[in-house]
Amino acid sequence: MDISSVNLSSRALLIFLVLGVSAVLIAPHQAQAARAFFVFGDSLVDNGNNDYLATTARADSPPYGIDYPTHRPTGRFSNGLNIPDLISEALGAESTLPYLSPQLAGERLLVGANFASAGIGILNDTGIQFLNIIRITKQLEYFQQYQTRLSSIIGVEQTQALVNQALVLITLGGNDFVNNYYLIPFSARSRQFSLPDYVVYIISEYKKVLRRLYELGSRRVLVTGTGPMGCVPAELAQRSRTGECAVELNRAANLFNPQLIQMINQLNSEIGTTIFVAVNAVQMHMDFIHDPQAYGFVTSKIACCGQGPYNGLGLCTPLSNLCPNRDLYAFWDAFHPSERANRIIVRQILTGTTEYMHPMNLSTILAMDAKV
Repeated sequence: MDISSVNLSSRALLIFLVLGVSAVLIAPHQAQAARAFFVFGDSLVDNGNNDYLATTARADSPPYGIDYPTHRPTGRFSNGLNIPDLISEALGAESTLPYLSPQLAGERLLVGANFASAGIGILNDTGIQFLNIIRITKQLEYFQQYQTRLSSIIGVEQTQALVNQALVLITLGGNDFVNNYYLIPFSARSRQFSLPDYVVYIISEYKKVLRRLYELGSRRVLVTGTGPMGCVPAELAQRSRTGECAVELNRAANLFNPQLIQMINQLNSEIGTTIFVAVNAVQMHMDFIHDPQAYGFVTSKIACCGQGPYNGLGLCTPLSNLCPNRDLYAFWDAFHPSERANRIIVRQILTGTTEYMHPMNLSTILAMDAKV
């Protein structure tokens, strides 16, 4: 027998043993960090799907992404990280890739996927001015397609287990008001419904979306309500003379959010266990809108990037006004919080009281699931 082949075999065995020991040592950490994460919704949570679509609802040019690690636009409607990124960070996982990204393949599918698309709402006629966006019905179809793709790699049973154990975030509703009901005076939906009736209608449609998520295997779902829509710089620019929040849009938020919690309670009761957790986005935003200085902001009215009153008109572009320190502004652009504001929101998602997270916060969910 050739001595070199014996030495080679010994080295191979040694490498195998070392790798085996390493795998045993790192397995528990990987098991903790391996929870998949799926994201559905609109521009508040879009990680760049719209960059692959022919639509005007895109964040693909500077100064978007100015504070992202690459300092380049990523398709996120943020100066840096958005809410899904920060939740991934808390889970000890890498950020989910946009579902339309060619990079989302092979092992990267195990991390989860982001299906969100800027401009969409609960209703399919929301955001029609943006043309090609991934409406929520299509996002759910893509989720089904994702599961088929993953099944071909790890098998049907393992895919089902991964989806059942995953965390899900869904953010919908704001555009159904801003980019539908209140988009123009005498919009089709405002002629069809009074505001209270419209809210009842979209809540009933949202319930169908959430039930479909459950049917597709989701078992831990964070459902965010709308923020205080009348207080964003875009609405202040159009509807406010002295900087006070727009009454009608906040009335819409105050009708929508309590009914969303009520619907979530009802759905959990029908299913027989807590699947859906309500995220009180209004209260999370109002904390730093009412008292920006307490949270280290100089303003919660003026956007960092934009033009016109409150920097609230039009899009954030290379020609827009741009603040030098994004951490001092609660709003990055006319509609979206800055990364620092997103960090405050995610801190409440993780550890907030029942005033913010109903019936429990994300840390409680993670601790409960770790015991199972």
